[in-house]
Amino acid sequence: MPSTTLFRTRVPTARLRRAEKVFSRLGMKPGDAFNIFLAQVEIRNDMPFSVTTSPDRILSTAEQGKIWEDSLGEY
Repeated sequence: MPSTTLFRTRVPTARLRRAEKVFSRLGMKPGDAFNIFLAQVEIRNDMPFSVTTSPDRILSTAEQGKIWEDSLGEY
């Protein structure tokens, strides 16, 4: 019995190209990244990130800086 399975899906070409640039910097191919994703799902028995219909509010640069400074002190 084969130990691997061929998995095919359609994704927007532009999205794949942008992702491939990131993977390339990491020395990976899209298949490697997808395998890592599946491993994380298996380990966590859940998605490795939050999936929600109401995302957290995006903080401004100033708000992020304040949180950073409050947590770690002035840099």
